[in-house]
Amino acid sequence: MRAILLAILLLLAVPLSLQAADEGKKESPAPIIYYPIKPSLVANLASGGRYIRCDIQLMTNDESLMEDLRRHDPAIRNTLLLLLSDQDGNKIKTPQGKETLRREALAQVNAVIKKETGKKSLKALFFTTFFVQ
Repeated sequence: MRAILLAILLLLAVPLSLQAADEGKKESPAPIIYYPIKPSLVANLASGGRYIRCDIQLMTNDESLMEDLRRHDPAIRNTLLLLLSDQDGNKIKTPQGKETLRREALAQVNAVIKKETGKKSLKALFFTTFFVQ
């Protein structure tokens, strides 16, 4: 009787150990990479203030995109400067205004990358400095 119980327990334990081994084999997600837009972006505002100064970091998981970002940095900067210069300073001083601007900037930068490279690999865009006067 004990031998039968021991055999059943062993048979039940084998699938659990195989499942644990399979979970350890899963690929880890690609590392997150940040690309800084340098130097700081400074633009005159359309209204509600005189100018904006901000620093932006682009986030991706695609290592191959880094060279594309460096190559197309002038087009990305131009797109961001045009977007910033079209803003109302009073609106972008609010948290909702900053978030709306952040989403629009991400969409426009992704559009530049898509046009120039055929890729759309940016995961996020972050303002790391944001000053409106």
